[in-house]
Amino acid sequence: MGKFTHLGFDLFWVIFKEEGVTLLKQQQILDARIDKSEVPHIYKKVASVYDIWARLTESKARNRCLELASIRDGESVLEVAVGTGETFLEILGLNSTGQNEGIDLTSEMLSRAREKAKNLGVFNYRLEIGDAYNLDYPDNSFDLVINNYMFDLLPEEDFSLVLAEFKRVLRPGGRLVLANMTKPVHWYNSVWELIYRANPAWMGGCRGVLLQPHLESVGFVDFKREFVSQLTFPSEVIYAFKPSD
Repeated sequence: MGKFTHLGFDLFWVIFKEEGVTLLKQQQILDARIDKSEVPHIYKKVASVYDIWARLTESKARNRCLELASIRDGESVLEVAVGTGETFLEILGLNSTGQNEGIDLTSEMLSRAREKAKNLGVFNYRLEIGDAYNLDYPDNSFDLVINNYMFDLLPEEDFSLVLAEFKRVLRPGGRLVLANMTKPVHWYNSVWELIYRANPAWMGGCRGVLLQPHLESVGFVDFKREFVSQLTFPSEVIYAFKPSD
């Protein structure tokens, strides 16, 4: 029995590796299979455990995002898709005298972010329900926009639309920093897209994306892109600027 178990595991491993290598060669972005209207419902269900997932698979990329952002105290900062507020808390600590705005689609996520911010004892922030497709801010409002793990949920045809909104609310010379699940670099990074193919809800609707071409198409400049792998989960971190007038 042990021999057959071992043979079965070896066969599974070979098939899994072959599938991973196949996906590695296929760099096209998979279709988004979770409708925008379903997102609040999905993340309402995972809000209580999301921090565990984020710390295990996303924390390295989120930390690198903040490093590249180089927040200077006193700036105007917007985080789109704050989730449970893990990154937003860091923003508050770095920008204690500035303007800090955060939005998310999911009220349960925002409730957790608000509770964390309240416990931090700072007051120079707002956390509100908001839509990345239609940001409720005037043109040229922010020095920095941060957005983590949202575009990997969206249809690719909407990327430029949302990025144009980010560009609109940034001041000339303003910075944009993004982190998202991305396409695999090594065969073992492909496990996450295999899970997505089996059932997108198991991945919270996320699949690997490549954002730089879309940033270029809406006029961002001076890109820096880094690949980050954490527990084989592949992320890209991108830093870009809105051109100065």
